[in-house]
Amino acid sequence: MKCPFCGTFDSQVIDSRVADTGDSIRRRRRCLGCNRRFTTYEVVEVRLPQVVKQGGQREDFNMDKVRVSLKRALHKRPVPSERVEAALERIRQYVLALGEREVMSRQMGEMVMEELRHLDKVAYVRFASVYRSFQDMDDFRDVIRDL
Repeated sequence: MKCPFCGTFDSQVIDSRVADTGDSIRRRRRCLGCNRRFTTYEVVEVRLPQVVKQGGQREDFNMDKVRVSLKRALHKRPVPSERVEAALERIRQYVLALGEREVMSRQMGEMVMEELRHLDKVAYVRFASVYRSFQDMDDFRDVIRDL
């Protein structure tokens, strides 16, 4: 670790402990060059996969896009924001658990639909109608019958 005071790369860890939030480690260090002390934090780097769209183009996974999709489907529905946030976290955890560098957009859509199925049936049908490009009333009937 490079000393912020003198630039020496040699330092000694004096103390390590889990930070208050529990998601990082706080380390007190002493520079072996100038003998000054400084603090560093070690955090986990989470790499979410890229999303492969229908046309083959790739884009970085964007949790805000998933959030907007859920909120649009749930517009004016009586679902508490805590449940929406929990659903978003389940989607994020599932994507991380896949351990893949890429995930298909179709798979992402299915994850969102599955969460909506548990949150609100009307929102599920709304999302499904757009996501699956319903053409007529029979498509709606089929989805409602499956519920």
